[in-house]
Amino acid sequence: MLVIDASIAVKWVVEEQGTPDALALRSRAQLAAPDLLTAECANILWKKVRRRELSKEEAVLAAGLVARSDIELHPMRALLEPACRLAIELDHPAYDCVYLALAAAGGWRLVTADERLLRKLRRRKPARAVPGAMSLSEAAAAGS
Repeated sequence: MLVIDASIAVKWVVEEQGTPDALALRSRAQLAAPDLLTAECANILWKKVRRRELSKEEAVLAAGLVARSDIELHPMRALLEPACRLAIELDHPAYDCVYLALAAAGGWRLVTADERLLRKLRRRKPARAVPGAMSLSEAAAAGS
């Protein structure tokens, strides 16, 4: 089981850098995410409409495809306290840390295209308990 965030799920429905790796990951691994994923994907699609990268119709179609994807969604309530701790410790937005908290709770790894989050995690001291995270390209290489 791997935890994915919205930066990965959107690549399933919008062609962008990393789309082939995201699709391959989807076909070869069991995937989980906090139910926050649905709102974050909708927000990304809205931004793409505002930037004229997608039409309104394309965004709505993409949202429906994400909503029907085969991903195990977990409720966020139990993740709020550990996500808050991680956000404070990393000095990083709490909504990203919800994904890390789910990965830690399940003993899984997070796959993300969020380079800023990955940099922050890699700067941490190894002695501290850190939920595992890897980039999409690392996940693709591991699956090859």
